[in-house]
Amino acid sequence: MLTPEEKKEIIALIHRQVVPAIGCTEPIAVALCVAKARETLGAVPEDIEVSLSANILKNAMGVGIPGTGMTGLPIAIALGALIGRAELGLEVLEDCNRAAVEEGKRYIAGGRIRIRLDEDAPDKLYISVTCRAGGHEAEARIATEHTNFVYLRKDGGVTLDKPVCAADDGGQHHDDVELTLRKVYEFATETDVEDLSFILEAKKMNEAAAADGLRENFGHQLGKTLCSPLGRGIMGEGIFSKVLSATSCACDARMAGAMIPVMSNSGSGNQGICATMPVVVFAEENHNTEEETIRALIISNLTAIYIKQHLGTLSALCGCVVASTGSSCGITYLMGGNYDQMAFAVKNMIANLTGMICDGAKPSCALKLTSGVSTAVLSAMLAIQNKHVTSVEGIIDDDVDQSIRNLTEIGRRGMDETDKFVLDIMTHKKR
Repeated sequence: MLTPEEKKEIIALIHRQVVPAIGCTEPIAVALCVAKARETLGAVPEDIEVSLSANILKNAMGVGIPGTGMTGLPIAIALGALIGRAELGLEVLEDCNRAAVEEGKRYIAGGRIRIRLDEDAPDKLYISVTCRAGGHEAEARIATEHTNFVYLRKDGGVTLDKPVCAADDGGQHHDDVELTLRKVYEFATETDVEDLSFILEAKKMNEAAAADGLRENFGHQLGKTLCSPLGRGIMGEGIFSKVLSATSCACDARMAGAMIPVMSNSGSGNQGICATMPVVVFAEENHNTEEETIRALIISNLTAIYIKQHLGTLSALCGCVVASTGSSCGITYLMGGNYDQMAFAVKNMIANLTGMICDGAKPSCALKLTSGVSTAVLSAMLAIQNKHVTSVEGIIDDDVDQSIRNLTEIGRRGMDETDKFVLDIMTHKKR
């Protein structure tokens, strides 16, 4: 039984990790850091130098920037310098319009922006921005989380200098409540539903993104293809196809740079979509009550947060593995599942999806989310019948929490060389 204090801490944790974001969080975090450096400088920079960890660079290279019709870091940096508002956090480019984009293009053409890989970055999530103008210089740094400023300086005056507590030393941030899968389940099922109803904002926001993806022609149009006569002819019009299409529609819109916010999870909009939309659609099609939907959304989002505590904000492992594991737990609950069956779903997911690489944020992320979500549904179907992968198979342990640790250790440490190799391929392609 969780204490009232523990419940309050978990609610605060969800509020920290489930927040609105416009655009892919990596280039937007760079824009945020640039905006803060410009505000510290007190003038539009004459030149900007940006140093990034490999994982930030990887995730920012090929993704659409909202409201620009453009891809990648230069326009995100230019807009951060010109119209970014740091107080808005991951909605820093909310004021983007056509005139700002044209000004941003001219700023880029002036050769004012320099971007480099920081091979000695103290964390996988690390951004350092130095801006100069009128003989003055300002620097801002973000580390470990997308909105976590650790250093601010103007000329010789340092106004913020916090140690970088890298997630690589064991995963969990020191100020986070320590979770287990049992705690996730107990919190979601025992807390007063009125205290959890805030999660419906994630439902509303991500449903709007999915509707936008269905209405427009974004990215590879995976969601629209699943809803087309071809898609319906092959996939049918059941719960499964509707879960896949809604999730991929939202991802299509976000990765292409639609100017629409999504509710993120653990610093990723795609993880927020993947932890939310499958649960929302399944609940509607399965005729679950609003209370059941709320509790399932909490299970899904908090499971993802729990796994990310030990994996770290960025890693070589695709975030859809984490978020779809959460949604599988939520769907299992909506099917009438108990804690043991939820644990079975987690084991089924880890046995299947572990090892899916992250090769940056881009339109084809919709394909990966759809793979993750399809596995989530299959895992829940097995789990509700008490069928699960056992400890005699692969990396699965009898203890579900240890199975999660096995997953996160592979993603956090075991795939480090893979991460470097992926970035090397991405940065040496002939275009």
